[in-house]
Amino acid sequence: MTGAKVLERFPAGSPRGSWPAEEYAARRRAEGEPATVVMDLETDAFLVVVPSRDESGPPTGV
Repeated sequence: MTGAKVLERFPAGSPRGSWPAEEYAARRRAEGEPATVVMDLETDAFLVVVPSRDESGPPTGV
């Protein structure tokens, strides 16, 4: 995803059966934001992102 804004970061080591990033993204989608969960392999974290308003630049907050 290019031109994304990071809303929240969640460590990948959550307890088995716990999906805090997915739950957070679902709440944001319920509020009308197109939130998506992606994995940042460099930091071993799940990121909840939305498309940035300016699609021409690199992702912000990553």
